[in-house]
Amino acid sequence: MLRWLIGGGREPQGLAETGEKLLELNGHTQKITAITTFPSLEACEEKNQLILTASADKTVIVWDCDTGRQVRKVSCFQSTVKCLAVLRRLDVWLSGGNALYVWNRNLDLLCKTGHLSDTGISALIEVPKNCVVAAVGKELIIFRLVAPSEGSLGWGILEVKRLLDHQDNILSLVNVNDLSFVTGSHVGELIIWDIRNWTVQACERNFWDPSPQLDAQQEIKLCQKPNDISIHHFTWDEENIFVAVGRGLYVYNLEMKHVIACQKTAHDSNVLHVARLPNRQLISCSEDGSVRIWELREKQQRAAEPVPTGFFNMWGFGRVNKQACHSVKKQQENATSCSLELIGDLIGHSSSVEMFLYFEDHGLVTCSADHLVILWRNGERESGLRSLKLFQKLEENGDLYHAV
Repeated sequence: MLRWLIGGGREPQGLAETGEKLLELNGHTQKITAITTFPSLEACEEKNQLILTASADKTVIVWDCDTGRQVRKVSCFQSTVKCLAVLRRLDVWLSGGNALYVWNRNLDLLCKTGHLSDTGISALIEVPKNCVVAAVGKELIIFRLVAPSEGSLGWGILEVKRLLDHQDNILSLVNVNDLSFVTGSHVGELIIWDIRNWTVQACERNFWDPSPQLDAQQEIKLCQKPNDISIHHFTWDEENIFVAVGRGLYVYNLEMKHVIACQKTAHDSNVLHVARLPNRQLISCSEDGSVRIWELREKQQRAAEPVPTGFFNMWGFGRVNKQACHSVKKQQENATSCSLELIGDLIGHSSSVEMFLYFEDHGLVTCSADHLVILWRNGERESGLRSLKLFQKLEENGDLYHAV
């Protein structure tokens, strides 16, 4: 069952202001594993926006966004469909399970790959040159879609390249910007890729533990609980990637290529979803039922004097390498440290909070395993609106002038 919150081309304020349930879509028999929208082409006269939902029941259902009517159920899959992707420029959509399928708007199967893996495709993203990246276990597979041309009447899908840089299963795969995409694995590996030639821009295998590793045995001890270092979700802005790692939150700077802030125990259980808010704020939700708001704050470090080495230097004797000291001092002066400060805790759910939707002008909607969908408001903003409405009411009744 799917309770559709934003439907039919309607502006979201109707839901966000009232919490109204617009549509309830019933059709799947097991849990929903993926959802996306398939907007109509701008040049097309018919504005038939579709909703695509995939399920563990090995089906994909296509819904009419205006009415909630089930357009069609696709049930030719041999495994669970774990992810969906829409390529608007080509006006096709893709489904990923143990094979990759390509469909058009009329729900015709255009082409598909052979069997890829029993575990299936866990995530899909679009990249330039009519290509898509599929996460399959530890691998990233690049596929190119071949559209019909004069020499070929049908569609085709070609495997272009396999990237084998991860050591464990890939859990997260997202586009960061026009230049990069990023992946995260079960053992906490973070890899930033060039979106054009699919090369590694940066790779961090233990960024979740910035302390130096003394030996391999120590690293094994730190990894006794893989769930504590699994990368579950990403969000990003122009400068940073915000990473949900186990129970913690990490801020990875794209330019400096290292972690600039972290909260190792942001929640009591795994963080499932993160999103960026305005004013350098971040929101996260967890298996423990909590929803928390954080603020990224910068703090300029004070420059420290270089510490001379050796017995005589300790007492002021001997000569210190001035050039080296100047370099160290300059580096320390330019270094900035950031912190993630907890500024809000939303208490209301009694079970795991799976994800949320954020509406900048109207509030936050959280979805939980306790079967509750809660609409949260900005208290300061709502108070201001209520005060404004009160003054308007007083003015209409003439009471405001009597009071003056």
